[in-house]
Amino acid sequence: MAQELYDGQGKKIITYPRAEVRYLPQSLIADVPRIVAGLRVGQSFGAIPVPEPPVIRRGASGSFHDKGLEGASHHAIIPNVNTIDKLPEICPRLSSDEKKLFDVIARAYLAALMPDFRYRQTTATLDVRGYEFRAAGRQPIELGWRAAFPEWQPAEEKGDEAQLLPPLRDGETAKLQDPKIEDKETRPPPRYNEGTLIEAMQNAWRFVEDGALRERLKEAKGIGTPATRAEIIGGLKKQAFLVIQGKHIVPTEAGLSLFGILQQADPALVDPGVTAQLECLLDDVVIGKQEMLSAIDAVCHVAQRIIGKLTERAAAGSPALLGDAAGSSARSFPPTPAMKRYADSLARQLGIKPPSGYKTSISICGAFLKQHAPKKADGDLNATAEPKPVSSAQLSYATKIAIAKGIAVPDQAEIDAAAMAAWIDLNKRTKRRTRSRKAAARTAGTTSSRSMASPKRVRKSKVEAPADAAPPTPNSATATPLRIPYGNKEVALRLGARYRNGGWFAPPGVDLAAFSERGWL
Repeated sequence: MAQELYDGQGKKIITYPRAEVRYLPQSLIADVPRIVAGLRVGQSFGAIPVPEPPVIRRGASGSFHDKGLEGASHHAIIPNVNTIDKLPEICPRLSSDEKKLFDVIARAYLAALMPDFRYRQTTATLDVRGYEFRAAGRQPIELGWRAAFPEWQPAEEKGDEAQLLPPLRDGETAKLQDPKIEDKETRPPPRYNEGTLIEAMQNAWRFVEDGALRERLKEAKGIGTPATRAEIIGGLKKQAFLVIQGKHIVPTEAGLSLFGILQQADPALVDPGVTAQLECLLDDVVIGKQEMLSAIDAVCHVAQRIIGKLTERAAAGSPALLGDAAGSSARSFPPTPAMKRYADSLARQLGIKPPSGYKTSISICGAFLKQHAPKKADGDLNATAEPKPVSSAQLSYATKIAIAKGIAVPDQAEIDAAAMAAWIDLNKRTKRRTRSRKAAARTAGTTSSRSMASPKRVRKSKVEAPADAAPPTPNSATATPLRIPYGNKEVALRLGARYRNGGWFAPPGVDLAAFSERGWL
């Protein structure tokens, strides 16, 4: 319906309808007088008391906010200024439902240009034998923007909140009349309908437990886009994973089974927070906060890890995930790029050749890694013990860290729980350690400057190399210049790269294969 109002033949009376933001660019302030005048002609909007001049609210708490549109393709939905003068001839062609929708859009636009709603609220707190009772009443003083919606009443003004309290004095004794007890109980969360399910997809941050991550994802687009969310739900219904029961959408047995299978395969597959993080990462590329290559690397790493886990189950012949034919075709699945890189690295370190077929068969590559990967040492008794497998919770948490920082999880960490725990601990505390080092550096610098009495003050760099050991620079003949995308600092350092004089480089003797695979040479 909104699409018809946007581009329908002989209509085109609203702006792009699939916008998700509630802000307008400040450049549209100039159109306000024309749109207000056009809405007042031949419609029921003439009685709405928009002040002259209209109230223009800027910034995050207002309507016109350029920064709030960063990364957004379209601004909020408003009447189309290009057809506003033709409303008297267009409106008779609209259906009843189209008129109702346009009425909501127009009134919302006018309300944003009106004064604040002002009211007087009285709250009385009564003490009855040590128990506190509260009564509240609200009385409007100035309707303001509420005049654009005269029949609308918010929930907080219904029932007891809508009452007007009699004049009261502080400390006055009141008489209790007709007391009664109401029995109430908590209820489970309501079932989704199509409207609330789309809203939940948009606000995926609500399903994230980490507080800091929740705040970061509040501005993300969530799962899907306005143009695809309804199609996603429709596709799940066509595949019999969701079904309509009355006004609600509920999962079928097949849908619940699929959820269980995916959750068993990798929790990231059914974690709305991970999807929202990936969307947020792509949004950061649009507004220039993230390098494109580092974002692609982070997304690909998540996909490769999940695919690798699924194919590993296929190699083991797991019918629960990939069907009965999975075992018979296990050798046709190639290993993940991370597995191949790790196998090549082990072979170079041990001075041996990888087995034939390790690049095309995940089972051959996996067996090689299992045989030659370093074992977890714990004295002589456990020196040959195999590393403890990484848990699904570790993988999920590490994935979130990797996406947030635009880095990759090391190959060794993906197969060793202890290595994964160490990597998680290192990366989740990086900022705190950095701050501590900077604070220590400032303290040391202050102490030294106070204790040294010198007629000349010489500024020194934070880190000084020995005079006889001038390190190579990116311009040195023996160093190899590198192009490290933003967000990959830790990966680059782990591979042997160094940063100096404004550029990355590989010192002599560093293996360049890993850099070449990533396209960093």
